[in-house]
Amino acid sequence: MKVDFTRWLPAIAKDSYRKTALSVAGVAALGGLALAPTAAAAPVTSGPHQGAVAAIDLATGKAKAATPAHHQDQPVESGLTTGSPTGKPPAGKPSREQLIPHGIEGAQSRIPLDDAQLANARAIVDAAKKTGVGDRGAVIGVATSLQESKLYNLGHLGAYNDHDSQGLFQQRPSSGWGTPDQITDPEYAATAFFTALKNIGGWQDLPLTAAAQTVQVSAFPYAYAQWEEQAADIVQQMW
Repeated sequence: MKVDFTRWLPAIAKDSYRKTALSVAGVAALGGLALAPTAAAAPVTSGPHQGAVAAIDLATGKAKAATPAHHQDQPVESGLTTGSPTGKPPAGKPSREQLIPHGIEGAQSRIPLDDAQLANARAIVDAAKKTGVGDRGAVIGVATSLQESKLYNLGHLGAYNDHDSQGLFQQRPSSGWGTPDQITDPEYAATAFFTALKNIGGWQDLPLTAAAQTVQVSAFPYAYAQWEEQAADIVQQMW
């Protein structure tokens, strides 16, 4: 039976751009989900549901464009997914060494970005500047959101939702991250993430996946590492 996944995608508009939450009934969360706005350990969460990934890809038109895990050597060049072709940062932009001071860990993933994803990435970068975590913090934030939601501002995902996790970072109201309206506001969600990150002593010296995992407490602690290179490219161009 042919299933029309696009019918699962009613958008909930809450302002012209900053508070648009993507709600997918019957679709699971895409990554290990954040639990509480502290650096303390919390119960392990469930991981990505492959049916959810496929449904989101189909519903958003990314099914053919996304890069499968076994084709990581063929990065997608679309939107803000690639860095400077010369390897030198544009004038006034952070260098590769600043953005990825510890080097990348493992195979890297890349996805094309639409206008909604770019707007959400911009909100994360702006929040990084306002909270003082700098360009390196911005890379951690963007990479975390790429893993958790593919940079989509997800509303409640229905039957497959991991508890009450929502938004760019899949934060949970029941664990103290804020109300559903707050955590589906990209500026609020990113600020909450960076506030928690700043509570981690020496986070600047941690590998990206360790810093992200300490905040998010995911069942897939190493999954964040795969987005470091694309996150750095995004931050370099948006900074």
